[in-house]
Amino acid sequence: MENRNKSAVGLWVAGARPRTLPAAVVPVIVGASCVVGDNAAVERWWCGVLALVVSLALQIGVNYANDYSDGVKGTDAVRVGPIRLVGSGLVAPKKVKIAAMLAFGVAAVFGLVIALTVSLWLIVVGVASIAAGWLYTGGPKPYGYLGLGEVFVFVFFGVVATTGSTFAISDQITGQSLAASIVVGCLACALLVINNLRDIPTDTIANKNTLAVRMGDKNTRFFYFSLFAAALAMILWLGFGDSSVLLGAVGLIAAIPAIKLVSSGAKGRDLIPVLEMTGRAQLLTGVALSIGLLV
Repeated sequence: MENRNKSAVGLWVAGARPRTLPAAVVPVIVGASCVVGDNAAVERWWCGVLALVVSLALQIGVNYANDYSDGVKGTDAVRVGPIRLVGSGLVAPKKVKIAAMLAFGVAAVFGLVIALTVSLWLIVVGVASIAAGWLYTGGPKPYGYLGLGEVFVFVFFGVVATTGSTFAISDQITGQSLAASIVVGCLACALLVINNLRDIPTDTIANKNTLAVRMGDKNTRFFYFSLFAAALAMILWLGFGDSSVLLGAVGLIAAIPAIKLVSSGAKGRDLIPVLEMTGRAQLLTGVALSIGLLV
């Protein structure tokens, strides 16, 4: 009933899943921080701003696309997590599909500006990103239903988004930005993993074989912990070359409450706060790591 009382704007905002947006912000600020000291970075700082718009538009587009595709497939008929526009029957599927296309369109337009400024090869990257976003749960054989969602998130919201932001600003991909992208990718995956852990019961019924469904509850929780451990390990590795980067490890402290809840065996609705906690840890770690890179 609470969802049905939301305003039209409130519904669309909720459908965009704001808690997932740190996954779009972090790679850009980290990638930009890897090159801010360079002259080219100063001259083309605005490409970093455009990259942020592209990343946010892609994330929102993916969220609406997933809402549409899962909704029309009936996967979201029973859901304990955040509001689903189509699955709940609050918004017509066609409207959500149009919203997804508009978001992808915004990403395409701003991405094209970057590509025309930096390199036309970025058009290929952009097309691949949009296609991957749509085919995650859309199309005849959505790879998100095959347990490959984490691969998409790690590659596109980790490696590609981080190194792509570095490249957009400086015309190069550095070893530092590549290593930092692994940190970002792990944290982005953690966000998806906790979402899929919560949905194991309903996804199993809907035959949505996410990685969490395939691995099972216990192994998925271990995987969640492992992603934070891998992010910490990579920050420590970066710290050997530049000790100031170790500041990024401080941001991971914010993940402790989420890790405690997951280790306690929380399920269903009790995992909803963990999604917000994970997003907060992702954002704080990204900011701390960016400050370390700048220093």
